[in-house]
Amino acid sequence: MPVLPGAEPYRHDGGEIGVLLCHGFTGSPQSLRPWAEHLAERGLTVSLPLLPGHGTRWEDMQLTGWQDWYAEVDRELRVLREGCAQVFVAGLSMGGALALRLAAKHGDAVSGVVVVNPANKVHGLSAYVLPVARHLVRTTNGIASDIAKEGSTELGYDRVPLHAAHSLRNFFRLVDGELPQVTQPLLLLRSPQDHVVPPADSARILSRVSSTDVTEILLEQSYHVATLDHDADRIFEESHAFIGRLAPSLGKEGTAAGG
Repeated sequence: MPVLPGAEPYRHDGGEIGVLLCHGFTGSPQSLRPWAEHLAERGLTVSLPLLPGHGTRWEDMQLTGWQDWYAEVDRELRVLREGCAQVFVAGLSMGGALALRLAAKHGDAVSGVVVVNPANKVHGLSAYVLPVARHLVRTTNGIASDIAKEGSTELGYDRVPLHAAHSLRNFFRLVDGELPQVTQPLLLLRSPQDHVVPPADSARILSRVSSTDVTEILLEQSYHVATLDHDADRIFEESHAFIGRLAPSLGKEGTAAGG
């Protein structure tokens, strides 16, 4: 299936500081594209891959699981590591969970983590019925475009394949067990008004990681897809400042222009 217009992966070869951005469940690179471009304009090397089964049609996602999504970002991280002196990982929602697992697994190869409204658990009754329901029902309602800003929309599926949702549930459980292995500096930005991921997920992550350099920022004007919402510029600026603090070469001549 052809990729939906706007859902294409994004790559920019910049300086020796690299950033891997991970999009969310049923979403696409479109939700993080402005963030990626902001960092690229400031001289960073940026990778924003399209996760398998995403950005086409939900039927394609039905055939994929967390192992496929994680393998894609793991591969991209290894590519970035080959050409960059330091690499940071970042993500929105499920992309935040992907970024946290990369940090847990790759240790010192990851210099820092930025997560926006990170997801940690499938909540409610659906979590308990998924193992059975996925064999009886193919999809449920979509979760895309939880955005406060008028006129701003997320390119995502209007249906959630239950096989993929069941795999996501298993992935969250796996990552939760690995969170103590996350020791890198962490920047967590979250929206108090989020209709997809509850505040409990961020609280759980903050309580489980072993990071000592932790910053939490509230995005008061935004809903779940904050990277396309009123607080988008704040996310972009705070993440760039976070990276700049941990990567002293950022902005120096010959490494990363701008800054």
